[in-house]
Amino acid sequence: MAKGVCCSTPLPLVLALVLATAAITSSAQDSSQLSLGYYSKACPTAEQIVRTEMECAVKANPRNAAFLIRLHFHDCFVQGCDGSVLLDDTATLIGEKQADQNVNSLQGFELVDKIKEKLEAECPGVVSCADLLAIAARDATILVGGPYWDVPVGRLDSKTASLDQANSDIPTPQQGLATLITKFSAKGLSPTDMVALVGSHTIGMSRCVNFRDRIYGDFQLTSKSEASAQVYLSKLKETCPTDGGDDNVSPMDCTSPTVFDNAFFETLIQGTGLLNSDQEMYSSLLGFETSHIVEKYWADSVSFFKDFSDSMVRMGNITNPAGGEVRKNCRFANA
Repeated sequence: MAKGVCCSTPLPLVLALVLATAAITSSAQDSSQLSLGYYSKACPTAEQIVRTEMECAVKANPRNAAFLIRLHFHDCFVQGCDGSVLLDDTATLIGEKQADQNVNSLQGFELVDKIKEKLEAECPGVVSCADLLAIAARDATILVGGPYWDVPVGRLDSKTASLDQANSDIPTPQQGLATLITKFSAKGLSPTDMVALVGSHTIGMSRCVNFRDRIYGDFQLTSKSEASAQVYLSKLKETCPTDGGDDNVSPMDCTSPTVFDNAFFETLIQGTGLLNSDQEMYSSLLGFETSHIVEKYWADSVSFFKDFSDSMVRMGNITNPAGGEVRKNCRFANA
């Protein structure tokens, strides 16, 4: 039995999940070391613990699903999926939480702390923070209606972070399609992976500071000034005035913002994508690489779900070649 259930009547555990472990080392790591059975002996209840905590968290606040998916994404794009995004600043380490795309934006750190505490109580020093994020992102997706996938595990937690790499490698809402494709390609991810992964914006919220340029820029052009789009644009401008309100938020999928589905892609086809970086995938002059994928995902949710699952595995398999450790506290490297 997993210890420390977070709510008195947890939702049913619908998946029978198996994991495994091997000796925890600080040696170099590559993705071939990941496996589905990594924790089966050392911590067989690891996935059940994560799932139970995520069920409680998403039930309490559905936005927790998007928080954990985004944490995993931002983790993997800097040094690989190594938990570096979780590290706090110390006297000897500068973390990534103050990076341009993270500060005043990333959330869910307290939830990670809670899950890690439960894992440590059950299996001390076994389950890495990087694996915690990967499993939690999968469970978050399922809990709001998205697809299931098997999560290879066995990642190590980095002892370092890179603020510079976080600032340079994480895609930004203002960037054009060529830059976005280049950034994903640098991580070994294709344009199809990019469009699929960005589809997680179907449950995302964005801060005004990230979409102000878009709604006061080419929004009318891409939406062809349709009447319904003008009503939507007016509401967005109320949320996000030209001066002030930087932290006001709006959903990136205004149709079904708390459900993981393919409605987000319809907004791109209609030209009403909230972020410039999202709309670029359909409206850019370079969109011949991505616009047909957007259309496919809007027409076929099964195809989107399959590709999203596959792309999450590919992204999750980006490991830090420097290796690392299994942190006892996700905010700090082990002493």
